[in-house]
Parts: sequence; structure tokens; C-alpha cells
Amino acid sequence: MIKIQLVDDEPHILSALQRVLRPQGWVLHAFDNPETALQALAEHRYAVIVCDLNMPQLDGLTYLQFARQSQPEALRMLLSAHGDRSTLMQAINRAEVYRFLSKPWENYELESALQGAVDLFQLRDENRLLLEQVRGQQDTLDRQRRELLRLEAEHPGLTRVRRDTDGAVILEGYDLDD
Repeated sequence: MIKIQLVDDEPHILSALQRVLRPQGWVLHAFDNPETALQALAEHRYAVIVCDLNMPQLDGLTYLQFARQSQPEALRMLLSAHGDRSTLMQAINRAEVYRFLSKPWENYELESALQGAVDLFQLRDENRLLLEQVRGQQDTLDRQRRELLRLEAEHPGLTRVRRDTDGAVILEGYDLDD
């Protein structure tokens, strides 16, 4: 289940965002208070966090920095009607913002940006799980290798098998006719 956090001090903006994004089937958590949104970061795992830049209680850049510390795997997006180059550079450098979205937005661009962020989140999550699986398999192989070396040290030749040209195992020292 993909969860997206939306933070904007203007309730009508939150309503518009939800109206556009609801058909995607994502779970949308909308907050008009950044402090309440910060509490939600401790309770939910978000794939994407979309935050307004200019809010009276806490600016969006600072909020996204907190969000980055709390949920570094979530992709962060900044939403603003006013964005200068300096602000964008700070957002990228300080909060590692994935995308900047302008107000007003085109619905298609908003949906596309969010879908790209969700896809990237899922890809990273899948890669993390696969890496954990590979590491677990590598640990198992390392234990088996150590056990094989221990057995070979205790019983030299135990791990070596001789085969004939057809691949059959050659058993030496055994009389199979008996």
C-alpha cells in the first residue's frame, strides 16, 4: 500500500491535490498543520512527501529536512507558487528534494511526477529487499564453505569425488559384487 503525505497550510490546496490524486489508488494523508504532519511521520511509512514551501508555522524546506531525517527513503517534493533558484538549490542540497512542483499545477504533470516518485520508491524498496536476500544467501554460502573446509581438514579427501567419462562416481576401495 503506497502512502503519500500532503502538507499545505491551505485546506483548498489539499482538497485539490486529493481530488487529482485519489483515482491513483494511493493512500493520501493530508495535513494543514506541519506539526501534526511531523507526528504522522513516526506513525506511517510514506513513499512520497509533498510539502508547500511557504507555510506560517514552519517553512516547507525545514519540514522536508525533518522528514528526510525521519524517513530518508521517502521521496520529497516541494510545492510552491514562488520558487527562485536559490530556494531550489537549498531544497536540493539540504532536503534532497526529488522534484519541485509549481502552483498552479497541470493535473497531468502532478500525476506524472507523483507516479515517477512512487515508481522510484518501489524500485528502491525492491532493490533493498533483493540486496537483503542476496546477503542472506551469501551468509549461508559462507557458513557452508567454512563447514566444508572444516570437514576436509578433519577427513582429507572427503570432499573430492572422482568421476568416469560418463560422469558416474568412481568408488575406490569398495567391492560392489559382495
